[in-house]
Amino acid sequence: MHHEDFCVPAGHPSLAGHFPGNPVVPGVVVLEQVAGALQRRDGRQIAGFRQVKFVAPLLPQQTARLELDLIDTRLRFRVLRDGELIASGEASSA
Repeated sequence: MHHEDFCVPAGHPSLAGHFPGNPVVPGVVVLEQVAGALQRRDGRQIAGFRQVKFVAPLLPQQTARLELDLIDTRLRFRVLRDGELIASGEASSA
């Protein structure tokens, strides 16, 4: 299993419209972190997300821990904030 921490800065361009006055990191930005971690770890790309579940928001400046488990071309991932699950899912890799 691979672990990697990330933090989305308050100045990230996606936050201006998501949501004004109460910014929340968009799910697509979290999924970009998953794809980037897989690329850095194994040089692979995401071919598609099979299942994704968001259960809690991630706010700007919060540190999240990404856990990746790759078996052949199937990737399982979890995103946690202070030990609390905020997202999980499966993807296929190329």
